[in-house]
Amino acid sequence: MDRIVYDRMAAHDSTHWWYRARREVLSDYLTRYAALPRDARVLEIGCGTGHNLPMLARFGSVEAIEIDSAARGIASQRLGRAVGDAPLPELPGVERGAYDLIAVLDVVEHIADDVAALSAMRERLAPGGKILITVPAHRWMWSAHDVVNHHHRRYSKATLRRAIEAAGLRPRKLAYFNSLLFPLAAAARVAGRVAGREDSDDSPPAKPLNALFERVFRLERHLVGRVPMGPGVTIVTLAEPG
Repeated sequence: MDRIVYDRMAAHDSTHWWYRARREVLSDYLTRYAALPRDARVLEIGCGTGHNLPMLARFGSVEAIEIDSAARGIASQRLGRAVGDAPLPELPGVERGAYDLIAVLDVVEHIADDVAALSAMRERLAPGGKILITVPAHRWMWSAHDVVNHHHRRYSKATLRRAIEAAGLRPRKLAYFNSLLFPLAAAARVAGRVAGREDSDDSPPAKPLNALFERVFRLERHLVGRVPMGPGVTIVTLAEPG
């Protein structure tokens, strides 16, 4: 990712509506569907500045990996111990057969060989382990945001399912989320494209709007996996060895 993406993450990951609400949606999703053992061993790959680590720590003992040195320093401070730097898809030095949960939250789209990356994660799972995956949805929504984030692709449910199955995994509870605000996001992408003014700036909006978007997005914590969701900005699934 471009340096500015990590800088914005560090500046806004505790206040931006998207980060704050997404953590709660994913926490509820894991609570309902992951069936993790008590004090699970958890690994987040591509943890960025570590803003998801306190949420993941609700489920057990957390370790993390981040290849960007500046973001890794921030994440290490938040975690209270060193964050690793093993890259995907190889994951050199990462223990095999060890983790009850691996979280890759908007990470797989950054890897050229997504199947190889998912296969490497599968090899690091303990028996009964699962991989929590989120990826950006809809190829037609490609924008300057994807460019500065160095994305290789955006996914459909079908293309994500194919990659997961090719890696020897099977997806469970595969669903869209960030669906309630999807019409606004889609309209903004289309309008920017038509006007020739696509913008990669993902800084938070004004405080009242930021609070409103957070409340709306947080509602999905009661819905994702329970009821069919309309198209969303993101796809989520739990993948497990098949």
